[in-house]
Amino acid sequence: MDQLLKLLEQNAKLTTEQLSALLGKTEEEISAAVKEYEKEHVIIGYNALVNWEKIDPNDCTAVIELKVQPKRDYGYDEIAAEIMRFDEVQTVWLMSSSSYDLSVIIRGHSFKDISMFVAKRLATLDSVTSTATNFVLKRYKEHFFNFTDEVKDERRHLNID
Repeated sequence: MDQLLKLLEQNAKLTTEQLSALLGKTEEEISAAVKEYEKEHVIIGYNALVNWEKIDPNDCTAVIELKVQPKRDYGYDEIAAEIMRFDEVQTVWLMSSSSYDLSVIIRGHSFKDISMFVAKRLATLDSVTSTATNFVLKRYKEHFFNFTDEVKDERRHLNID
């Protein structure tokens, strides 16, 4: 049923009827498998992927690299849990990088909102020793979906006289 998970990851709106036709299983088998995956927290949620920039052109996303000093007996879990409590935080990952420990993804209404969040909330946490903020300038593809209507190379259409 790994194929079921792949299909749901790419399009959670597929119905059990569609999934059963695609996988050659009965609707009852599909429903039972999904319920079991949810029970076991293999499937932990369903989300709509929204292009917020179409609603608010100032909306922005940042990937923040955090160097942290983990607390004894807790490792990185305690600081990750503290960061996860912020409403602005969408994602927290422990990384295998030699230059930083945690990767945090946040979304804000402007570059300034994100900068202030980092300066006043993240950077001031006791365990955080340094931050590096990387702003997303343009989304091309995210979670299997193309964010561009059509990629056009405007350079070919320039008239230079």
